[in-house]
Amino acid sequence: MDAFADLFRGMRAQGSLFGSSTLTPPWALHFVDGAPLTLCTVLGGAGWIVPEHRPPERLRDGETVIVRGPAPFTFVDEVGTRAEPIECGEHCATPEQGGTRHRLGWNDNSCDGYGYGDGATTLIVGAYPVRGEISRRLLDALPVVLRVASGGGADAVLDHLAAEVAADTPGQQVVLDRLLDWLLICALREYFDRPGSEPPAWYAAQRDPVVGDALRLLHAEPAAPWTISSLAERTGVSRSTLAKRFADLVGEPPLTYLTRRRMTLAADLLTEREAATVAEIARAVGYSDAFAFSAAFKRIRGVSPSEFRRTGTAVPERPTGPPLRAPGAVPPVIPAPSAVVRS
Repeated sequence: MDAFADLFRGMRAQGSLFGSSTLTPPWALHFVDGAPLTLCTVLGGAGWIVPEHRPPERLRDGETVIVRGPAPFTFVDEVGTRAEPIECGEHCATPEQGGTRHRLGWNDNSCDGYGYGDGATTLIVGAYPVRGEISRRLLDALPVVLRVASGGGADAVLDHLAAEVAADTPGQQVVLDRLLDWLLICALREYFDRPGSEPPAWYAAQRDPVVGDALRLLHAEPAAPWTISSLAERTGVSRSTLAKRFADLVGEPPLTYLTRRRMTLAADLLTEREAATVAEIARAVGYSDAFAFSAAFKRIRGVSPSEFRRTGTAVPERPTGPPLRAPGAVPPVIPAPSAVVRS
């Protein structure tokens, strides 16, 4: 498992419901879910994403934006539209309210093809909760609004989406869930890979033949008894070469990175495995000594494992390496379907 794939450990669409209803100007949908991550794609037509306290972003046919929460945002036909905003949250569930839920394959019969009519816009929205400390690292690497133009690798996914939302076939729900995940990953990868982008250090370092191999090993086997020597041997370079290249590209030494990775994993396990003891969590992340694990956890997370499990909070880590565009406070997990689509 690579460092990028690892971040999606707690982010999977499940029960994402699609509709191909249309929006005819003037219209204004105000999304108030407060989801940590929301993906918006226009399958036909155009509109404007208006984040709170941010400049509007034009969204054209085939384009995708990812909006980092929890602040609300609005999707409108034109900036300054005369339409009265419709709040789209948990109850934005019918075509009359600007969306559809529990209506697989629903289409507006007044539209052509996949639901595109003259002046009409078809919007797919997927709201992702973020479960666990590992996935929250992804939010730290994102701007408030991430934009991906058409013409890239996500276009093939959009073709599948357009075909699938126009149908009502067995297994459709599973297909739509996986398509939404695929679209999210393609959009993020395209954003990080574009010329002039500022991806997080761990993402860029994956392309290095030595450091990339080391990162994959540390993420695939975090509990292994790694040393600089054993990691260098597995990557086929000397200890000094590995240590220097890793620190230069990632921003911290390999074993420091490993410790942080283990503590992040431990934080998730403390929450997920309520019946497990601290000693069992320690062994799961590579510590035979529960006291050494507790000391490392408190040094990195700011609280003891027991206190973290009791309160679910920790003192924010001080970042190392190149600075990221931090989003500020991350909201708690939203106990709602992992993806809801409103049209």
